[in-house]
Amino acid sequence: MKKENIKNYQSLASALVDLFGKSVAIMNTDRIQGGDINKAYGLALNTGDKVFMKANAKDCLSYFTGEAQGLEAIKATKSIQTAEILCTGTDDGEDVGYSFLLQRFIKSEEADEKFWKDFACKLAEMHKADCSCFLTEKNAKFGFYSDNFIGLTPQINTPKSSWIDFFRENRLEVQFKKAQKNFSESELAKITKFLDNLDKFLPEADKASLLHGDLWRGNVMCGKNQTPILIDPAVYVGNREADIAMTELFGGFPEIFYSTYKECYPLMPEYENRRDLYNLYHLLNHLNLFGQSYLEPVLSIVSEYL
Repeated sequence: MKKENIKNYQSLASALVDLFGKSVAIMNTDRIQGGDINKAYGLALNTGDKVFMKANAKDCLSYFTGEAQGLEAIKATKSIQTAEILCTGTDDGEDVGYSFLLQRFIKSEEADEKFWKDFACKLAEMHKADCSCFLTEKNAKFGFYSDNFIGLTPQINTPKSSWIDFFRENRLEVQFKKAQKNFSESELAKITKFLDNLDKFLPEADKASLLHGDLWRGNVMCGKNQTPILIDPAVYVGNREADIAMTELFGGFPEIFYSTYKECYPLMPEYENRRDLYNLYHLLNHLNLFGQSYLEPVLSIVSEYL
């Protein structure tokens, strides 16, 4: 798969003119709460359109280009709807420069049982889809054609032929290295032993699947007519169990989602015994981003598998 040609602009004004015409003007700007990383706004235009804008420091443009590539990859599977990307860009602004991502504004609805069943089936279809086009190296089965981000943290997607090697080297080892200062010498010894024996706990994937990569409840929206819409991905090709495990980490999804998904695409036996192992990646990332409150859960999971 070629990298999608998502247009990038040198100012917000030039982006809006190109997208909506020379007479476009912003009538109202609403700050939208939520998220720890970017500022978010709803822009009401004189054309009657409404645009969702994320903004961050000017040197953070790669966050947004990576997100756009991820949404385009999910879209390419023709399985589940994603937030529509309009463009990315940078702007010098009046006081300080910033980077931005523009999307069509999504008016969310309250999700019902139909939504969760439909979402489960569509996610299963995404996981079933051929994903070889997202890899550029011969014989590689896992990874992505570019690196991206998990939150503020660079996510390494160097292709590998083995899921175990990919998860060890590109996910856990990277995060443990960043978090090294939090551990004692005895704890570091346990971590080394744990990583060396990862193949005893983690099987190779039954199939390589395109993953959303950051699939918690806040990154699934209910659009018009109960349409499931994915936002804010950290995509890569991996074992679909990692996506399902992430859904259970922060509050979980309704039970009807899990039962429907398993009907559409049964999980490998003993998935429950591996769930914490997959979520260790996200807990380590939270430890590195947000601090020591995540240290105990990390050490608990390491001990669980020794």
